Amino acid sequence: MKTLTSTQDLAAFCAEAAKRPYVTVDTEFLRERTYYSKLCLIQLAYRDEAGEDAVLVDPLVDGLSLTPLYDLFQDAGCVKVFHAARQDLEIFFVDAGIIPAPLFDTQVAAMVCGFGEQAGYETLVRKIAKADLDKSSRFTDWSRRPLTDAQAKYALADVTHLRDIYEYLAARLGKSGRSKWVAEEMAVLNDPETYRVDPDQAWRRVKTRTNSGKFLAIVRELARFREVYAQDRNIPRSRVFKDDALVELASTKPQNESDLGRSRLLLREARKGDIAEGILASIKAGLAVRPEDMPKMDDARAKLQVNPALADMLRVLLKAKTDEFDVAPKLIAAAADLDALAAGERDIAALKGWRREVFGNDALRLCQGEVGLAVKGQKVVTVTL
Repeated sequence: MKTLTSTQDLAAFCAEAAKRPYVTVDTEFLRERTYYSKLCLIQLAYRDEAGEDAVLVDPLVDGLSLTPLYDLFQDAGCVKVFHAARQDLEIFFVDAGIIPAPLFDTQVAAMVCGFGEQAGYETLVRKIAKADLDKSSRFTDWSRRPLTDAQAKYALADVTHLRDIYEYLAARLGKSGRSKWVAEEMAVLNDPETYRVDPDQAWRRVKTRTNSGKFLAIVRELARFREVYAQDRNIPRSRVFKDDALVELASTKPQNESDLGRSRLLLREARKGDIAEGILASIKAGLAVRPEDMPKMDDARAKLQVNPALADMLRVLLKAKTDEFDVAPKLIAAAADLDALAAGERDIAALKGWRREVFGNDALRLCQGEVGLAVKGQKVVTVTL
């Protein structure tokens, strides 16, 4: 197994990979102690008539530039194949502002091809590549050098078996005519906004039990401060303060460091210094927000009047359709989407693109009373009313 440690060797490999129809890609990284993932290893592999090649790239080596890899990522003639690509793509986007294209995610393709919801790599290796994975190195420290033989073998398996998985899924999609389904799903992964974290919107991820405007204004200011602080210092949000402490602060509204000292949930380090100052300033700013500028939870769906009987029928229809088309139900609609549909909401993904063809059209007809459901043998079918 080869490990590339120079820009020249990486450039040579990428030049060869660019001549192939696809290259498989994976990464190993750490994120427990940082805000942004620390890239520790890159795995690459290709295959053609002349044979196959797979390498490890060590990004921790001084002087190694990833520019040749990023050039390959922008080569339109070579498909970049990942499994469950989101975190890998975020690393490359944060580092270089680049999203590989064209892109193929085998996890998404597997859901389209009937392998269930969020099909794991190990499952696909077993079912498609007919191989087993050695999982003993899964949770090792990938930043330590030298890598052990077991680590290297484990890492390479993430891209060597991926060749068989990609070729199988791509062929199956071609035969079924569902390649465009996967292409539609790639839109989210290809969107730069997927990988940007806006501090002004960080408050929306905090779970609260109240929709009070003043309370949410403080939550917004605290979440914004925490996000910026964590980004600037590349530390996890939880190292600043955790969500439960944030909610506590928004409720108790401490006015000085003495008040902070009485917090049950705030870390000791956050009760003084820069973090304490930021907390107090955020609370002051939140309290000063005018009523018309206070944030509001997006609770439009929560206020919809759901028809429970219709929602249940939509669930049955979704199960019937996903069984018929052999596609993961979660890929078409979540439970909340079905409830919204039963309440009259029409701006949902299940009514757009390929999902509308598979499920959405019949779902709308069911909502409008044009069709009903009936049992025919072992199947549920729609019947015109």
